[in-house]
Amino acid sequence: MSQIALPLVLPDVISENEFLLSTSNERAAHQLERWGSWPVMAALLVGPRKSGRSLLARLFAAQSGGTVIDDAERQSEAAIFHAWNAAQAARKPLLIVADEPPPGWQPRLADLRSRLNATPVLRLDPPDEALREALFDRLFLRRGIDARPELIHWLLARVERNHLAVIRTVDALEQAAFEHRKRLSIPFARTTLSAAGLITEHRNKPDDLTQ
Repeated sequence: MSQIALPLVLPDVISENEFLLSTSNERAAHQLERWGSWPVMAALLVGPRKSGRSLLARLFAAQSGGTVIDDAERQSEAAIFHAWNAAQAARKPLLIVADEPPPGWQPRLADLRSRLNATPVLRLDPPDEALREALFDRLFLRRGIDARPELIHWLLARVERNHLAVIRTVDALEQAAFEHRKRLSIPFARTTLSAAGLITEHRNKPDDLTQ
């Protein structure tokens, strides 16, 4: 697991400006590095919420000097249309961040639809195992919570495989540990997360029987 070298030199310490790079997002990140080769001076960055897409877009804008439109489905279609045209005229990149590309997102403005159909799509996929582990490590460390590797590996096998589930899991464990003044353990996590409906128990393995 590495931090993305694009587009800023990021500190070694954990901060809000880190973007964790893995096989689930590296293709999109590398396409952002090569924005000069885009067929048009615009791209759609799509992916699940909490996937780091807004952070990646901000980092891209800081390095490229381009413009970002975040949560594009909730913005003015006319404004996006004019921004797309302005990017072509100025030869400065425009990154449009959305939940999904057309046809999942269907703007009413026909001229905008035609431009989006000509715009390359960069995808952030659901997190792979390495990224989920790194996200757990970072979130626990950022909140000052002692989460041992065996607990994180236990969580990886049971927590839904998406960014939001990782965040909700850490939120629930942090709150429960504070309320009950307990250190995190596998039995404590099992009780807490089962009650919150955040885990799916796998069939017991021999090393699960005492936990």
